[in-house]
Amino acid sequence: MLRFRHLLFTLGFMLSGALCTNAQPRDSKRFEAIENEKIAYITKELNLTQSEAQRFFPIYNQYNKEMWTLKSEKTSVATNAPRGASALNGSGKRDVLSYDAKELEVKKEYRKKFSEVIGSSRAIEFFEIEQNFRELLYKELQRRNR
Repeated sequence: MLRFRHLLFTLGFMLSGALCTNAQPRDSKRFEAIENEKIAYITKELNLTQSEAQRFFPIYNQYNKEMWTLKSEKTSVATNAPRGASALNGSGKRDVLSYDAKELEVKKEYRKKFSEVIGSSRAIEFFEIEQNFRELLYKELQRRNR
């Protein structure tokens, strides 16, 4: 009986490990599909020409990478401060406002870069379009969970 429990426990452990390793590619495929939808949405909403898109999206990819880094730093328990800002307040807790300030700086920097490619009015509009996409994504997630 004890051997059977041991065997059952071992098989369960191996099965759960196999399921965890299979979950990663599926999640990365979902993430990739969402990113592709986001790029299509931005292209459509900003009414980008093919040449504008070819110049815009390498800059956008840099922006997106920087924002992901900041957001992961903000949510992680690591105490590393974003460039030039103190991540800890006086009580030893993370100072979320310093991350928000850094995000604002990054957005201002990239708004200038975007405006060189697509003009200032569409560069300003980009951030609203990006927010609209997030809201659409959130609504779709809520709809699927019902």
